[in-house]
Amino acid sequence: MNHVPELHGDHLWLRELRATDLAPFERIHTHRVLTRYLGIDRMDARQAQDAFAQCLAQPYTHPRLRHTLAICAPGDDTMIGTMGLLVEDYGRNAMLTGLVLLPDAPVRGHGHEAGRLLMAYGFGRLGLHRIWAGHRADHTRMHEVMLAAGLHPEATLRELFHTQGRWHDVTTYAARAPEWRRTATGTEQTILGGLPHLRQPASGR
Repeated sequence: MNHVPELHGDHLWLRELRATDLAPFERIHTHRVLTRYLGIDRMDARQAQDAFAQCLAQPYTHPRLRHTLAICAPGDDTMIGTMGLLVEDYGRNAMLTGLVLLPDAPVRGHGHEAGRLLMAYGFGRLGLHRIWAGHRADHTRMHEVMLAAGLHPEATLRELFHTQGRWHDVTTYAARAPEWRRTATGTEQTILGGLPHLRQPASGR
């Protein structure tokens, strides 16, 4: 199995999805507002259940390219959002994907930290050189989130994906490992160094 260890930050932490996360996962992907800016259309319940099953299977794939993780508040393992990392099958590159927090999540305002934890894991354990991300060009509030994650503006990709009946431009950002490492916090440096003391997922949880 290719499980990601629990990644703990100051305001939130990330873990692998569990079977008990279906309800919040389905709530996110069937919600009209929460899916508005995603690169996929809003799902019905059956589609969300199928997508969830595919996410649960990710740790059993070789090589593992998709990492969809649950976001949790400190001291609580209840899933309150999702964040993903998609490793590209060429070079040493990956894309951050699907940052969504539920409306009542106690960690709102700290979504960038989920991105930084995954970037530390990608630049550290996965040996990536470049990580990029993007948001719909009209979702301007994401600009500050990207900058806080240590990503730098790169380009606007015209009509990259089609949702809600029309094409959308995407603004992209990226970070390279040598530069990003210099901005890492102590916690992120620990993850970059190989996670010597972070907890592995407990079996049967």
